[in-house]
Amino acid sequence: MSAKYNVDDKGMYGRFGGAWVPEMLQPNVDNLKKVYLDIINSEEFQKEYVALLKDYVGRPSPLYYAKRLSEVYGTNIYLKREDLNHTGAHKINNSLGQILLAKKMGKNRIIAETGAGQHGVATATACALMGMKCVVYMGALDIERQAPNVARMKMLGAEVVAAESGNQTLKDATNEALRDWICNPEDTFYIIGSVVGPHPYPDMVARFQSIISKEIKDQLKEKTGNELPDYVIACVGGGSNASGTFYHFLDDESVKLVAVEASGLGVDSGETAATIALGDIGIIHGSKTYLIQDEDGQIIEPYSISAGLDYPGIGPQHAHLRDTNRAIFLDATDQEALDCALELTRLEGIIPALESAHALVALKKLKFTKDNTVVLTVSGRGDKDMSTYMDRFNL
Repeated sequence: MSAKYNVDDKGMYGRFGGAWVPEMLQPNVDNLKKVYLDIINSEEFQKEYVALLKDYVGRPSPLYYAKRLSEVYGTNIYLKREDLNHTGAHKINNSLGQILLAKKMGKNRIIAETGAGQHGVATATACALMGMKCVVYMGALDIERQAPNVARMKMLGAEVVAAESGNQTLKDATNEALRDWICNPEDTFYIIGSVVGPHPYPDMVARFQSIISKEIKDQLKEKTGNELPDYVIACVGGGSNASGTFYHFLDDESVKLVAVEASGLGVDSGETAATIALGDIGIIHGSKTYLIQDEDGQIIEPYSISAGLDYPGIGPQHAHLRDTNRAIFLDATDQEALDCALELTRLEGIIPALESAHALVALKKLKFTKDNTVVLTVSGRGDKDMSTYMDRFNL
């Protein structure tokens, strides 16, 4: 891949990224920077990782031609079915990769943060598989909203620790996980679930998730004779499924990259997570990027009906894609996402995660021709959101 849209050797995407960490964490981050590429590019690692993706996760995930949805929007829509992976989302691609890396580095205790719970479940799953101790930090509000995933993590043997600070969501869980890592630098490996945090995490997570776009190219070539779609669409909070969906198309300028943020009750409502629409440049969780903040640089608490999208920042690569106009950034309100979730369910018999439902809103906001090929990543399944759907749809 070219360096135009990817990270440089200083950990920067244009003016974004870097590793802004406390002094006590610097040795951990420096060590990871030194070894991660050599380990994950090694033949031994790749053999083990690819075998797990195939036999344990169930990859490749299908690329499904959504006939009825295509008829409604007058174009050709393919759904990349990450919801069919083991554990129900794209998160397992990254958790397995990072836990294999941790094992090769001699770490025996794993910590993670989670919002919607899918990364927590994926990490707890990988830890159970590898026989590793697992601690997952999760906002107290998200623990209430995502009870089925909390139960899964506990059943898998993970300790789930509630973050009670702030608005008790993903940002606060990440803060607690970073504090843990500072206190336990020797034996602990921090598995970050999105393309956020200090370098090398954004690059590392994007590499593990890039399997999504690699498969899309191969599958499109098989189905249409052309590996390049006209549009690829994904939801974005921190942005890991979007990074994976975009990765192998970054240098193909003919492919329009579309990321959809959560605008909650509306971009100007004060109850939103639309970082690109509202954000200014700042530093969050060790990375320079866009984030929602007040005039004094204090982070404004984000809101979204989706527990995986209410993050006040965005991955530094996405910030760079916005700066260079390589990607189109749209936003979707709670209600728009709910409407599109119900539409997909009724048209195709697929109940999406609330995160993925935000991506679907792009279909209403973009203009397609009948000859366009549109690929949209369904990043997760809706099981975890059934209590919200039951409440909103009076089921």
